[in-house]
Amino acid sequence: MRMFVTGATGFIGSAVVRELMDAGHQVLGLARSEAGAESLSKAGAEVQRGSLEDLESLRRGAEAADAVIHTAFNHDFSKFVENSELDKRAIETIGSVLEGSQRPLLVTSGLATLSQGRPATEEDDPRPPSPAYPRASEATAEALVKRGVRAATVRLPQVHNTLKQGFVSYLIAIAREKGVSAYVGEGQNRWAAVHVVDAARLYRLALEQLEPGARYHAVAEEGVPMRDIAESIGRGLEVRVVSLSAEAAERHFGWFARFTGMDLTGSSVQTQQRLGWRPTGPGLIADLERAEYLSAVPAAQ
Repeated sequence: MRMFVTGATGFIGSAVVRELMDAGHQVLGLARSEAGAESLSKAGAEVQRGSLEDLESLRRGAEAADAVIHTAFNHDFSKFVENSELDKRAIETIGSVLEGSQRPLLVTSGLATLSQGRPATEEDDPRPPSPAYPRASEATAEALVKRGVRAATVRLPQVHNTLKQGFVSYLIAIAREKGVSAYVGEGQNRWAAVHVVDAARLYRLALEQLEPGARYHAVAEEGVPMRDIAESIGRGLEVRVVSLSAEAAERHFGWFARFTGMDLTGSSVQTQQRLGWRPTGPGLIADLERAEYLSAVPAAQ
């Protein structure tokens, strides 16, 4: 099949492009820059110049493809409301092209906020968009299903390799800036995780076997304790590891504090059964221990 992939030059999207091409699919990747277009061409993919803001470029890409995988999202959280609305418009635009056909659309969302106190499952409904959490990727995809679009959602935890680790990358940046690696309370809250190569394989399997309205969980590790994450970062940066109260965490982590004490766990039992997906990549801590960019910084005085 010929796949149109948004976010094709990003961390997850580029891995998806490689996975699709290795499986014999053709890829048309969205690229907003000359450098991105060049990297896609070198990988053997076709290039659709454009961006999420350029809705016409999304229409052209969807019209030229047998299926669409939407991985693009601007993670500048200072503009979260604006970026969530942009994401919604992009999904709606692609869906309007696919409506009335059998061509599938696979949308990306996250596990955050789905549940607290237990691992999120594929049966958990998405949280309705709100001022507190405006991202509407999954809700938009489900609305498209009601219009006859073959849409489904991949829910992502912390996606990692030795270069990036999802939310953990923010923890690393803050630890480098502050000179200490911190967790909240006893640090027993946990974050689910998956290696980027395993996530990419799930996207391919989900698209090839897509069921309209399905929710697929790209979870390899149900939950990694926050204290373990902080201690690994501390070793890598050679800084002290400290426990913070909830109040102190607000000052230390800033806007990111809302996530640091949360359980962001998830199960992929149903996804593995439905797709035959078996994650085999390294775990989050293993990748953190091998992350070369965790160069040492001076410890806080």
